[in-house]
Amino acid sequence: MGFAGFAGQKYLNLETFKKNGTGVRTPVWFAADRSINLDSNDAKLYVYTIGVSGKVKRIRNNPRVKVAPCDMRGKVLGEWSDARAEIVTGEAAARGMQLLNKKYFPWKQLLGFFASFSRRERTVFEIHPA
Repeated sequence: MGFAGFAGQKYLNLETFKKNGTGVRTPVWFAADRSINLDSNDAKLYVYTIGVSGKVKRIRNNPRVKVAPCDMRGKVLGEWSDARAEIVTGEAAARGMQLLNKKYFPWKQLLGFFASFSRRERTVFEIHPA
């Protein structure tokens, strides 16, 4: 179990599910909480999105997701893992954004600067092994 296959990867393919069960796959940036072993069932990956995206709506309806390491275009580079996503706020969201900022410096900061003009909120997900 766990997320050992994500070590050293830049992107993950996040599959969320519509109400009818159809999967929607999206390549996204992610950061792992390195204070927890990625092989562990307690492993955590953080993902964020801008605004109230389709991902947010689908995860609110169904926290079951699948994840796989991928390239920036979504080409899967490893095995799919069953997982569950949780929308987090407060300290957990701040921790996720801190890890993402560190991993994707300076690109995330540049995107964040331009996104600040749109005033859309950011939503952070914590992804756990199923």
